[in-house]
Amino acid sequence: MVEELAQADDAVAACVDAAAWALPERDLIAALDAAHRLEQRLAAVKLALIREVDGRGTASAQGASSTAVWLRERLRLTVPAARRLIDLATALDSGNPGIRQALADGVISLDQARVITDTVDTVQATAGTQAADKAVSLLTDWANQFDPTHLRKLGTRILDHVAPDIADAAAHSALDAQARRAARDRHLTLSEQTDGRLRLTGTLDTETAGLLRAAIDPLTAPSGPDDTRSPGQRRHDALAEVCRLALHTGELPDSGGDCAQIVVTTDYDALTAQLGTGTLDTGLQLTPDTVRRLACDATILPTVLDGTGQPLDVGRQRRLITGPLRRALVIRDRGCAFPGCDRPPRWCHAHHIHHWADGGTTSLANAVLLCGHHHRHLHHSDWTVHLAGDGHPEFVPPAWLDPDQLPRRNHYHRRT
Repeated sequence: MVEELAQADDAVAACVDAAAWALPERDLIAALDAAHRLEQRLAAVKLALIREVDGRGTASAQGASSTAVWLRERLRLTVPAARRLIDLATALDSGNPGIRQALADGVISLDQARVITDTVDTVQATAGTQAADKAVSLLTDWANQFDPTHLRKLGTRILDHVAPDIADAAAHSALDAQARRAARDRHLTLSEQTDGRLRLTGTLDTETAGLLRAAIDPLTAPSGPDDTRSPGQRRHDALAEVCRLALHTGELPDSGGDCAQIVVTTDYDALTAQLGTGTLDTGLQLTPDTVRRLACDATILPTVLDGTGQPLDVGRQRRLITGPLRRALVIRDRGCAFPGCDRPPRWCHAHHIHHWADGGTTSLANAVLLCGHHHRHLHHSDWTVHLAGDGHPEFVPPAWLDPDQLPRRNHYHRRT
């Protein structure tokens, strides 16, 4: 085999510098077809060699941790690409021989072989060997007309052609399995970047994907001929607009006892001079231009602070009774005030320092922001909390934890 491959290598090398421009169009197309067919045949040979290398344990014998890692070093592949080749080589070796033969004959591509292998495996498990053989023949014929993406779509209804008596039941079963996978795999991850931006990653189930598209698609069209935003930027701005619309409805579930909203802190004199930056309740900074734009929104209200950073006056919002006090707590505590806790304001409850049932007032001087865990902990432990002389909360640990019972503060949200 080595000698034959060396001869093939020489033959291909001779074609590399051949003058393709001199070929008549008919010969040019024929040469392209031949090169493509040769590429598929060589792929079949390559997969057979990879399968043998993997089966022998060559990688381990040469000190590699796996065949994929060995291929990465040997062929300069990425590990995922190497793994895909190993998986396909294994599938072709142990699966229906018709697929391997079709690749060796040059009538299907490597990507089409992957699609056919996946589809035929499903047919084999669902309808047996005879139906699988029919599926190989049919999919191979379709491969002459359709690319891998369309071939995979056609494969979803292959049982209609090779096993029509069980097709409906199998399709229903496949949909159920797909729904279970979607429910299991659904997730959304919000990763905060160091500069305050947020990276969104995740997988939406079919229904949620439809809802998202229905919500943002009408807002992603270019606003006019001068709109230079990329499609990704338009989708970003559409998502922001959907969030604004949702907040304006006033129908979202409350956030820690208050309606969902944005709280921005800034200096009034600096704001009017167009110089003042702002701080979100999450601690992130906003530019002066952004603060001034947000200040035009009636549902985003300014808070006036004194020289020590204590709220003196909080704007009122109709429909809200406890909203101003809640916002004042957020401005003061910036999150759960218990020492060492990093929970943001939206995860927190407002706790009466002197219990309301015992005569405590509902006021800023008698309130502290606590996450659910520390709220419960404070009620069921010997920790106590009070406001220090500067108006910020301090927590006194029980004597068994600290015999001196020195007051502690949360320095996570306010490091200075």
